[in-house]
Amino acid sequence: MREYELIYIIHPDLDENALKEITERVNGWITEGGGQVVKADFWGKRQLAYPIKKHKEGQYVYVHTNMPPALTAVLERNIRLTEPILRFMITSI
Repeated sequence: MREYELIYIIHPDLDENALKEITERVNGWITEGGGQVVKADFWGKRQLAYPIKKHKEGQYVYVHTNMPPALTAVLERNIRLTEPILRFMITSI
């Protein structure tokens, strides 16, 4: 298992319930794949450096996780198919 950081930006107009549902879904994909979420932190709504899909703001979420390297490809695929997530980045520590 390796340590990874996952940061993703969610649609700015979603309410608290939808935001919580998306973060639980992403954390669920990590645990179902054999990983563990060490820390999940909501950074709040922030200004984007450039517009993404005509949005100038986004809600940032940070996740520190331990997971097998093969799970990153599955996680990327699932995140790409989740429409409210505007951008994401997975990096190894």
